[in-house]
Amino acid sequence: MSSERCIEDLISFLDGSPTAWHAIDNCKKKLKALDFTELKESERWEISPGGKYYITRNGTSIFAFIAPTSAPTEAIIAAAHTDSPALKIKSNAEYKHENMTMLGTDVYGGPLLSSWLNRDLMITGRVVFSNSNEALETKLIALEEFPVTIPQLAIHLDRGVNEKGPALNKQTHLDALAAVNYEGDSFLMDIIQKEVGSNNILGHDLFLCPIEKAKRLGYNKELLATYRFDNLGSAHAALTGITDSIEPAKNTIKAIVLWDSEEIGSATAQGAESPFFTDCLERITLSYGLDREDYFRLISNSLCLSIDQAHALHPNYPDKHDSQHAPLLGKGIVIKYNAQQKYATDADTEAVVQFICQKENIPFQKFICRGDIPCGSTIGPLHASATGMKTVDLGLPQLSMHSVRELGACDDHISMCHFISVFFNTGLIKFN
Repeated sequence: MSSERCIEDLISFLDGSPTAWHAIDNCKKKLKALDFTELKESERWEISPGGKYYITRNGTSIFAFIAPTSAPTEAIIAAAHTDSPALKIKSNAEYKHENMTMLGTDVYGGPLLSSWLNRDLMITGRVVFSNSNEALETKLIALEEFPVTIPQLAIHLDRGVNEKGPALNKQTHLDALAAVNYEGDSFLMDIIQKEVGSNNILGHDLFLCPIEKAKRLGYNKELLATYRFDNLGSAHAALTGITDSIEPAKNTIKAIVLWDSEEIGSATAQGAESPFFTDCLERITLSYGLDREDYFRLISNSLCLSIDQAHALHPNYPDKHDSQHAPLLGKGIVIKYNAQQKYATDADTEAVVQFICQKENIPFQKFICRGDIPCGSTIGPLHASATGMKTVDLGLPQLSMHSVRELGACDDHISMCHFISVFFNTGLIKFN
């Protein structure tokens, strides 16, 4: 895929994936177009050597793989997550305040709350309802034609806001204004029922999402401003990497796993702490007639790339970085390290990354958080501790992480896509 086509595809993926459900739906469409076959967890798997397959869980996580032509002895994995910090619409969200129709929200993960104020926001997610046949049906929705907003308190009523910043109470200050003088029974149910064609809405997982689309910035359009770059940028890179290398290997499973729930700790049925990945991997080995002993041997021979975004050096706050480990926008992919193993990188896994980058002239940087600033974490250590598989944590440098409008560099994303493609095409690199 050309560099320009790669960024166009990324923008399309971002704009079409306001929630994890939409992201996985878009992944499925791309995989189906390349003749990947869907497997169901509830059914017996019949895997053909050299075949291409994918499995989803909850509609928000996916495992896609290319089966080797012979019995597998190793696996190479690219992993990312599909969720982003957000505001979720509560179950009984709607209420009236004077003549204003309001929607209550619940904070998902750790969003930069102030960035959600004064935005045009759409209601999006999944809805479960009973259809005309009295069967349960699920539909993904994105209601751009009924935007809502969270208006900020005027500076005249909050004189210190520019010095202290907005002090936002998660219970009382983040509800969305949906309408005034609305005379229907329920604004939310009315617009959902109209969208899905059913009056019997039985459940929903709905979020607010900015309507503003991804946009390229800079003199040469070298930057990309968007919602959910963390971590759909990584998910797109993983998907691009495996779809650019669809030729099967002899003994190597080539796979991606995109998990949900990373922003809330990953401890869900579809998160990185679930058995979703290990269940899929073991079932692949069983389909080749291998036993548990072979499965454990495969784990020890395998490698996972954990891909999540990294903090780029902020030009207005350079003191927030370790000066020797401050990634720059447009200077390449980032290898992430932490002495407390908040990132899973060690010398062995770092060496594989540097070896590929040096051979392919792929620019790379290194990130270590300042010792006096607590370090975040990601799926890498969770995956490594759950499986015992060698893992390295990578990312792309970005600014405004966890805001409604994040900022990254196009060249960095192209470098990551190239790196993952080479990783899958080269196979597992071993050192004496």
